[in-house]
Amino acid sequence: MATLNDYLLISGLLFAIGLAGVVMRRNILIVFMCLELMLSAANLTLVAFSRFNPINGLPDTRGQMLVFFVITVAAAEVAVGLAIIVALYRSRQTIHTDELTSLNG
Repeated sequence: MATLNDYLLISGLLFAIGLAGVVMRRNILIVFMCLELMLSAANLTLVAFSRFNPINGLPDTRGQMLVFFVITVAAAEVAVGLAIIVALYRSRQTIHTDELTSLNG
């Protein structure tokens, strides 16, 4: 049987991998995927706390409802983020963050 500590450890590892990818990678698509990995780690934490915090013998559903809002925001982020990445690539012909030094074309 998995405990709350097991879920929190996995979530922390996922978040650390995502944070390392955001800090170290140059490809903006990889950075974007690492941000999504960090959101997934936060969702895992919310679901784990929801599952292991029973109210009247039932799991607390407030954390699970918050996960749906986070997923909705992440879906909107993906749509806007990919549009920005495509626009950057069309104007600069690169997706490496170190080559994007200014906002004007």
